[in-house]
Amino acid sequence: MTGSDEDFAAERPRLLGLAYRILSSYGDAEDVVQEAWIRWQGVDHDSIESPAAYLTTVVTRLALDRTRTIARRREEYLGPWLPEPIAIERGPEEHSEMAESLTLGFLMLLDRLNPTERAVWLLADVFATPYALISEATGKSEPACRQIATRARRRLSEERPATPERLDAALLGQLMAAVAAGDLTQTLELLDADVVLLSDGGPGHKAARHPVVGADRVARFAINVARRGEVTSLQATEINGSPALVLEIDGTMPLVITAEQREGKVTRIFFLLNDEKLTALSAHPNIS
Repeated sequence: MTGSDEDFAAERPRLLGLAYRILSSYGDAEDVVQEAWIRWQGVDHDSIESPAAYLTTVVTRLALDRTRTIARRREEYLGPWLPEPIAIERGPEEHSEMAESLTLGFLMLLDRLNPTERAVWLLADVFATPYALISEATGKSEPACRQIATRARRRLSEERPATPERLDAALLGQLMAAVAAGDLTQTLELLDADVVLLSDGGPGHKAARHPVVGADRVARFAINVARRGEVTSLQATEINGSPALVLEIDGTMPLVITAEQREGKVTRIFFLLNDEKLTALSAHPNIS
C-alpha cells in the first residue's frame, strides 16, 4: 500500500461517517466515498498539505451534491421515510455528540435541517473541524458558517431539548414479548402516553403510511401486525448504536425493530421493512 493509499485508508471511517450522517443512506455514503477515492487517485499528493482537509472538502461537496438526488427519490417515497440502518455498536471511546449523531432518531432530527446546515453542524460540532475548512468545504464564508452552525444548534436544541436515554435492550424485549402475546394491558404499561410508531416499508411492503400516535393506537397496531405472520427467526443486535431486533416473518420478510425511551417507557418505535434499506445490516462498516 502506497503512502497515499494509507492516507486515504486512515481517513475512510471518518469520511464514511460524515457522508452517512449528511445523507442518512449507507449506500449513497459508500458511493460518495468511492468517488472521493477516484478523485484522490487523480491528484498530485505531494501538492496537498493536509490529506484529511482535502478529503473532507471533497466528501462534503460530493455529499451535498448527492442530497439533491435523494430529495427527488423521497418526493416519490410511499409512507414515512426512515434512515438506512447500519449494524454498528456504540464505542466506549466516542464522545456523546459522535455517538448520538448516529442514532436513527437523531438522523431524523438532522433531516429537519437543510443540507448545508446539516453539513456545517456536523463538521463543527461532531467532527471538530476548523471553520476555515468548513468554509472551504461548503463554499460559504467563515462568518456565514458560524451563523449557520449557531442557527442549526438552536433548531436542534428546540426540536430535542433533552437527549433520550440509551434504549434498554430488556425493555425492547419485554415490549416485543407483550406484543407477540397479544397482551394489550402489558403493552400499554411499557409505552409512553405520547408514543409514536414509524413504519418504513418502501414500495415493496405494506406498512402504515402515516405515523401512528398515542399508546392505545400504537399498542393495537403492533399487536395486529404481530398476528399477521409467524416469526421464524429472531436476532438481537445493535443498529446505529442502539439495541434492536431483527426478525424474519414467515421465513421471508425481514423486519428491524428499534426504539427510543424516556423514564423507562418507550417513546418512539421504528419498524423498518424496506429490503433495499436493510442490505447494510450485514456489512458491519468501519465508520466514525
